[in-house]
Amino acid sequence: MPKPSISHRLAEAAVALFDENGYDATTVDDIAARAGVSRSTFFRHYHSKEDAIFPDHDALLARIDTRLRASAADTAIVAITDAVRLVLAHYVDDAEVSLRRYRLVREVPALRDREIASVARYQRLFREFVGEWLGDSPDAGLRAELMAASVVAAHNQVLRGWLRAGGAYDPFELLDHALGYVIATFRHLEQPQEKGEQVVVATFSRSASPRAVMEAIQAHLEAR
Repeated sequence: MPKPSISHRLAEAAVALFDENGYDATTVDDIAARAGVSRSTFFRHYHSKEDAIFPDHDALLARIDTRLRASAADTAIVAITDAVRLVLAHYVDDAEVSLRRYRLVREVPALRDREIASVARYQRLFREFVGEWLGDSPDAGLRAELMAASVVAAHNQVLRGWLRAGGAYDPFELLDHALGYVIATFRHLEQPQEKGEQVVVATFSRSASPRAVMEAIQAHLEAR
């Protein structure tokens, strides 16, 4: 079994100390000492103690970017789903740290802010890739934003469910299921609305049956 990297050892030390002593009471020196390295070594790997709880984040972003850039136009969606699986695997492969971090993030505002910033970086990477893929097609910027947000939402929904369950099951089948909905959305968004095409917006009561809704829409379209 390969020896854990220094960044990983620091991350494990940070999570353990935050859990044992509390976030505010834990210092960078404490984390470095627990990991068996110097303070200067800590700062060669992380800028702050909250950064240490999200290990190898830059390396993971680089792997995602490499996977996305390796695709062609006709394999872009496959590349996106593969990249999302890389993110989930990053958490699942180190389940103990992921689960302890999940509990901490819920309790410490500074860590929640750091997690939000991390998610934003993933979403920006997907958005930029999709934007390049769509090129100068109509509403490319809007569609890229929607696609990226859908990808991240699908991943986060599955990840949080797995974390809440204590990592008790394999989440990848659920991720594939969630991404199925995203892919269906992608297919739809690949065909932007033609200029001049009209959109019908209708409202119905909550008690209206699906059949009644469809019949009303069909009648409206036939009457035009």
